[in-house]
Amino acid sequence: QVQLVESGGGLVQAGGSLRLSCAASGRTFSSYTMGWFRQAPGKEREFVAGISWSGGPTYNSDFVKGRFTISRDNAKNTVYLQMNSLKAEDTAIYYCAARAVGIPTIRTDDYAYWGQGTQVTVSS
Repeated sequence: QVQLVESGGGLVQAGGSLRLSCAASGRTFSSYTMGWFRQAPGKEREFVAGISWSGGPTYNSDFVKGRFTISRDNAKNTVYLQMNSLKAEDTAIYYCAARAVGIPTIRTDDYAYWGQGTQVTVSS
């Protein structure tokens, strides 16, 4: 069982930066593939970025475009999402997710564990 708690969201002006954190419980965190998803009002939850147990990142190329960086610190059981050059369209609730096996995928069904989310609001 893995429990995930996100933090770091907030209100930021367009062009600004935020770093989201996701703290995970459990002794097997280092073996999990982690993902960040987001959900804007009235839209489906979408994949933002993922990172395998070895640290290999995957990004949603539709909108990340070099602005976001995912990383993990297995010693701290934490995964991060550094977001730069934020735009109003990045406004959403951001969720951390974990899957025990496999590579990062864009499908929400592939992730068994989810955090409660953290709100990111970008003002234009």
